[in-house]
Amino acid sequence: MNNFNDIGIESKLDTKRIAHLFKIGLFAAFLVLEGDMLLGWCVPDENLSGMKAYFSKYLTVSDTRIFWSAVLGMVGIPLECLCYFGVYRLIAPNSEKYAHKLRLGILGMLTFGGFVHVMCCAVPYYFKHIYKLSPDTAVAQALSFAKYFLMPPTIVFFGFTIYMVTVQIKVFAKGLTPYPRWCLIFSFPFGFLVIILMKLIGEYGLTNALATGWISIANLWIFGGLLIVGRKRGII
Repeated sequence: MNNFNDIGIESKLDTKRIAHLFKIGLFAAFLVLEGDMLLGWCVPDENLSGMKAYFSKYLTVSDTRIFWSAVLGMVGIPLECLCYFGVYRLIAPNSEKYAHKLRLGILGMLTFGGFVHVMCCAVPYYFKHIYKLSPDTAVAQALSFAKYFLMPPTIVFFGFTIYMVTVQIKVFAKGLTPYPRWCLIFSFPFGFLVIILMKLIGEYGLTNALATGWISIANLWIFGGLLIVGRKRGII
């Protein structure tokens, strides 16, 4: 076994702490999902198409809902990211190499995740208020705002996320955790299934809200699945 005392991780599993992190992760995921649904519960104008239709749905979302969506995500997303150290602790006794790789991904997500969410809320807020002054240019201005202030941190955030997810799936597939190898299914790609399913159902307030919260739903799947399997198999 590798010695992780230099970074505060013991060579044996701290099962109580891992279970505690997964429970907090569930709470944080519910918190962020509530914020996502506040922002996403809306439908586009059926008479429009393209980006005009996409942005039109936010005209029915109040500033209060946008504000609370931003706040819940700003608080909940960093908390979600910190709870991935539960997975880190599962890996640490078996592989220092992959534990450090996962930690890099987690820290990157932690750094950019909350900010990206707030900027995702800022774009529709900006659009709404520009629309009041200039309906014809509101979409173009909102896209320009997103290009300069949302896209750069989003690219970095998803770069770290893809890296972290790849490492997580690999360590489960290699059997570097106490969990069965099939537990690699408890990962972010589950969220993409949510988006696909919601789009197949159609444009409704609930489906759009759930599609908006795909990352939170993925985290519920990850933390909930690992907690349940861990409890049933006596791992944590």
